[in-house]
Amino acid sequence: MKVQPSAYLTSVRSALKKLVSSLSDLSYVSVLATDNISRSFSVSARGITASTDPQYTNRGFVLRVRDEDGYAEYSFNEISDEQVPDIVNKVRNELLPLSGKIPSENMKRNLPEEEETVFAGASDYEIHPEELGTEGILKRLHEIREEGRKKDERLMDCSVSFDYQEIHKIFLSAKKDLEQNIMWSCGRVGFMAVRGHEIKSSGEGYSNFGGAELLSEMMDGLDRSLKDTLDLLSSEPMIPGEYDCVCTPSVTGMIVHEAFGHGVEMDMFVKDRALAKYCIGEAVASPLITMHDGASCFGDTGSYFFDDEGNMAHDTVIIEKGILKTGMADEISAQSLNIPATGNGRRESYERKAYTRMTNTFFESGNDRPEEMIASVKYGFLLDKPSSGMEDPKNWGIQCMVSIAREIRDGKLTGRIFSPVVLSGYVPDLLKSVSMVSDQMEHSGTGFCGKGYKEWVKVSTGGPWIKAKIRLG
Repeated sequence: MKVQPSAYLTSVRSALKKLVSSLSDLSYVSVLATDNISRSFSVSARGITASTDPQYTNRGFVLRVRDEDGYAEYSFNEISDEQVPDIVNKVRNELLPLSGKIPSENMKRNLPEEEETVFAGASDYEIHPEELGTEGILKRLHEIREEGRKKDERLMDCSVSFDYQEIHKIFLSAKKDLEQNIMWSCGRVGFMAVRGHEIKSSGEGYSNFGGAELLSEMMDGLDRSLKDTLDLLSSEPMIPGEYDCVCTPSVTGMIVHEAFGHGVEMDMFVKDRALAKYCIGEAVASPLITMHDGASCFGDTGSYFFDDEGNMAHDTVIIEKGILKTGMADEISAQSLNIPATGNGRRESYERKAYTRMTNTFFESGNDRPEEMIASVKYGFLLDKPSSGMEDPKNWGIQCMVSIAREIRDGKLTGRIFSPVVLSGYVPDLLKSVSMVSDQMEHSGTGFCGKGYKEWVKVSTGGPWIKAKIRLG
């Protein structure tokens, strides 16, 4: 099944076209229209929730215009044929006089020539959450929780959550008429277990570029989540040091996102806040590493057909066989740097500025098998269950948290578990140490990504198993 268009956006399309036409004497005019809904559900010992997320449930418009002095934007949440003259007057009399007030060299560049583009696309789903309804979704979550709780007497609780977002967007300019209707879903199953005075928790995240069919996958993954939680009951503190490590795809994904994600968002190049700006064309990783970012790379929560500036989704090769090739760029940053935009201009909502943002970010797979990678380690750890991370793009530092480090001795897992674990270091050192890359690749999109501490958007990360030397603490 395909996600259907928004009836509301369809009803105001003619007014939006009239608005663009009324400002056609300007160097550039475009309008992005959005109609999004986001809903969250959870079941645990703390209670039951079913709510609409106000941060990502919104309906509105943002108009971008340009004259000889610069860009300006105006957001609003109502439009009709009758309201178009008032919006045009506000833009001409109140907004455009402000467009040249903030000095910026990139505003003086010539605009790239727009290509004539007409596009309408929709993502697929098997079960729309609305088909189940609130009661149906909560019933399924209860079933997953009860199945999980009865698996071991040491369990204090099994918490289960599910959320989805349905996104409808129309982008119009002088030469573009674009529409997309997409949906993604996420879920999480978490366990809390006790042994004596020890209480440990762990969980498993799930995501798709689709609908409530994800609930079946969550039920099927209960045993895997439970094992990790019970293993943590016997965990030990990590002894700081540099070790040979094998990273599962989820940890690899976190490294991709934190190590080279924000650091190659090229609005950071414009602001001179990223060391990567000075390393284009240089070796920054092992020749085994090729990194991509792009909303068209695969289907997950970072996927879309076009970005919020009307650029079609890309698959951008950031690192090729260890060489840093380029970054990702929104439209205005691309103009400043005199490069093509990469389809990474994203807004938290129609009321917020477009920034360069990651989408689906991952390392390519290689030729090794995970069991061979573990067998090659004399002493080290298998890292799993990433929990958080941050980077310093200006100095290329990285610090990430993982919940599980499984000891490897003489090529075999010993059964000893260390937790929690801090992974840190200088990004090129870490990535240049990669010596094996698996032939398997996985991706997941359970989290949001902020620009600093704000501007949250959905992303996904992924990659193969990798072997590298990593500083742990």
